[in-house]
Amino acid sequence: MQWLWAIIVGFVLGLIAKAVLPGKQHQPLWLTTLFGMVGAILGNAVASWIGVAETRGIDWTRHLLQLAGAIAVVALGEMIYMSVRGGKKGTA
Repeated sequence: MQWLWAIIVGFVLGLIAKAVLPGKQHQPLWLTTLFGMVGAILGNAVASWIGVAETRGIDWTRHLLQLAGAIAVVALGEMIYMSVRGGKKGTA
C-alpha cells in the first residue's frame, strides 16, 4: 500500500512541478511520475536533515520541500531527457 501512495504522490508532485516550470516539458507521464517520486524522497531527506520531518499536524515544511525537490528533479530530468532524445521538440 505504501508503494501505491508513493506513486500517487509522485504523480501529483510531478504534475505540479511541470505546471510551475516555464515552457513545455517533453518527458512522458510515467517519467514525470518517477521524477516526482524522486523529488519527494529528496524533500523527505532534506526535511529529516533539518529536523522537520515529523511534526504534529500537517507537515507543511516537509511538503514544500518535497515540492521543491520535485521541481528540481523534473527540471533536471527534462534537460537530461531532451539531451538523450537529441533535442527533438514536438515529436512523440
